[in-house]
Amino acid sequence: MGEPRYNRRTLFAAIGVVIATATGVATYVSSSSETTEQQIATADRVRVSSTSAAKPTIHFERVHSAARGREVTLAFYLPAGVNPRGLPMSLLLHGLHGDARHASVGDLADVLSSAVAKGSVPAFGFVAVDGGDHYWHENIPGDNPMAMLLDEVPQWLRERGYGEAFAATGVSMGGFGALLYARRRAERGDPIAATAAISPGLITTWPEMAKRRAFKDEAEWASLDPLRHLKSTGPTALGVWIGDRDRFIEGTRRFIREVRPEVGTVKAGGHDDGFYRKVTPDVVQFLAKYAKRAV
Repeated sequence: MGEPRYNRRTLFAAIGVVIATATGVATYVSSSSETTEQQIATADRVRVSSTSAAKPTIHFERVHSAARGREVTLAFYLPAGVNPRGLPMSLLLHGLHGDARHASVGDLADVLSSAVAKGSVPAFGFVAVDGGDHYWHENIPGDNPMAMLLDEVPQWLRERGYGEAFAATGVSMGGFGALLYARRRAERGDPIAATAAISPGLITTWPEMAKRRAFKDEAEWASLDPLRHLKSTGPTALGVWIGDRDRFIEGTRRFIREVRPEVGTVKAGGHDDGFYRKVTPDVVQFLAKYAKRAV
């Protein structure tokens, strides 16, 4: 079957649906009307077909992380045919029980590669690394994934000729980690340009968080919880996406309401790859605005 044909009437009707949908399920906070126009355009500019998308370049390495005290997988997800020299990179933080090899949820790498091939976004890449299951902090002495992100990943990128990490993207536990990473970079006086949190693991009660055994006690969790440190990411532009049936919806709605990120989207869906595929085109568009190639 070929691509469906559209006449002017059906095209405008489709645009009307997009507008109604955006009005009904998404909250966008921006200083200009361009944001709404960009969101409406996303459906056409970043549609990905499994048969026509430019396949990304993906490769894995094993490296020793002194911060984690172990060998970890370092994964690179790059647009097809792009020179990696100086390529700006976003960290890509996996969720609970995940790893670097499976960090590209919702066809994220494919969406990026297709958008770059179409010329709708500037080229950038994703770098992922094994972070364990402890919400991207040193829950176990000697295993510090946040120190790995802050101190070792930049060195690994430089050694391979990539540009700097301009952003952090995370899913579920990785969304929590991406917001924490943005906070740590701001505290160092070196804020990242953007953070994209997809279905972030923003849990509202200690009994629920304690089930994950990722913090030694409630006080430690409170000291790191993005919901307790709402303004801690400094000038970093924030984008947040969550499904209305996601188990983290309560905390994420609160974060969107109180922080008023540049993009805060709630739409139909759960905590699964079906929902992630709905939002990764918008995630790519959001990050692309902040990707500047190193020179």
